[in-house]
Amino acid sequence: MSEKPPGGLGRRGFLRVAGTTAVSAVAAGAGVAGDASPAARQAAQPGAAGPAPTGVGAAKNATEPGPVASQGTRAAALPERLLPGDPSWRLRRYGPADAIDGYCDQVSVFPGEPVGLHASTTADRFRVTAYRMGWYGGALARRVWRSGWMKGRRQAPSELAQATRTVHAGWDRTLSVPTDGWPEGAYLLRLDADHGPQRYVPLVVRSATAAGKTVLVHAAATWQAYNRWGGYSLYYGEDGRYDSRSLAVTFDRPYDKVGVRKFLIHERAVVELAERLGIPLAYTTGVDLESGGQVLDGATAVFFLGHDEYWTPGTRRRVTEARDAGANLAFLGANTCYRRIRLERDGRLVVCYKTAAAEDPVYGRHPSLVTTDFRADPAPDPESSLTGVYYDGFPADAPYVVTAPRHWVFSGTGVRQGDSFPHLVGVEYDRVTPSVPTPRPLEILSHSPLTCAGRPSFADSAYYTTPEGAAVFASGTMRWTEALMAGTRDSPEAHGIDARTRRFVTTVTTNLLTAFAEGPAGTHRPPPEDNVRKIYG
Repeated sequence: MSEKPPGGLGRRGFLRVAGTTAVSAVAAGAGVAGDASPAARQAAQPGAAGPAPTGVGAAKNATEPGPVASQGTRAAALPERLLPGDPSWRLRRYGPADAIDGYCDQVSVFPGEPVGLHASTTADRFRVTAYRMGWYGGALARRVWRSGWMKGRRQAPSELAQATRTVHAGWDRTLSVPTDGWPEGAYLLRLDADHGPQRYVPLVVRSATAAGKTVLVHAAATWQAYNRWGGYSLYYGEDGRYDSRSLAVTFDRPYDKVGVRKFLIHERAVVELAERLGIPLAYTTGVDLESGGQVLDGATAVFFLGHDEYWTPGTRRRVTEARDAGANLAFLGANTCYRRIRLERDGRLVVCYKTAAAEDPVYGRHPSLVTTDFRADPAPDPESSLTGVYYDGFPADAPYVVTAPRHWVFSGTGVRQGDSFPHLVGVEYDRVTPSVPTPRPLEILSHSPLTCAGRPSFADSAYYTTPEGAAVFASGTMRWTEALMAGTRDSPEAHGIDARTRRFVTTVTTNLLTAFAEGPAGTHRPPPEDNVRKIYG
């Protein structure tokens, strides 16, 4: 997100965008239109939540002190998505701000690697439960591990590094969480204080290889950029002003409020749908792509799930290389690849000076590494050359208007030219902007008129292919993934998005996941019909 979007739109209040702080889940009953494709129809059928697991991940003795690593035995003959789930994964009570908190000493680990958990609580006792997020018959999570009850301890106050206004918790490690036998995937560690309050700590168990698979990329750097734990984020200081914001934020602190809201609202719904479809999946984060992008080698597709704003140049380079090697790309949110960041301290520190780029220590020495917007000086490289769309503004709320109804991504939706879906465009949006670097031929699939802070504009979904056969889809709206669970138990309001829109988005996303999993879509799906000149002149 931009403090000063194109056209002079000033805004610094993005943290108020996600109007709900509820812990949300994708709809188990996200049905699709009657003429939907079989895969889409199957993916959107309501499913009964499975029974609570017995003997899988349960503690040997939930009252004994100290951690209990009792992974249990998985049902050997069943794929992960068909195992019974545990619908009790949701937070029930948040409690006072300091009731319980924690963070992991790694953003992600390989299966079998232990991860350190640093926790602080005012409770006498607490325990930790690990949930793997997925479909699980509509339960949406499976419990894979639980510690025993452990003695609570309130750790020292956080410290503030004045030079960059970085909040660092610096807590002692409380326990080592084993991941033996844990499948690759997205996890929430739930901390439970004995007097009721709970918190989430996110963890990705990442894949070493994605050959022949669809990669789901989790936007850990963006989670941390918006995290205001300790009073500071990359947007606000403790006094609520932009000018006193952090210039660097660290993973060595908990998340505020329900923890990882960016994951819960903007990413989890895609994980659940992809796992329900049963396509081969791999998991990683943008932080891991910076340190080693080989996980993308041989991938059939790479999906960016919702709000993935903060990228390193290395991450962008590796994603571009994957596209050029034939991997399909899907950008399901908006404002993707907008901020150029730098990772320091073994990937634990996210540096982004943004509008204070001239203060970045590398300014004047390494222009391409200066942490500002990708499109900004001193080394402008707009995101549109990769995504096909260009971030245009905030805030917006508008209908999504179909302009290419015969495109294969809309198969099974029954849409016609001009059909619209209220409130699907927002709160940030992208558009095709012919005056900036944009791949061609490119087909604009939706062209949605809107007004942003008094300025008329458009939001666009776009699609292009490469000579190597890769296809690239960009939704152009931040609400795409959120719409997958709109109107359900965990997102009952969702900006007014209705069930019809949920069915539409579910069907289109299903089409993308299944087609992109088959290999370079440019070789087995119709090519784009360039309509940029027709629409924009």
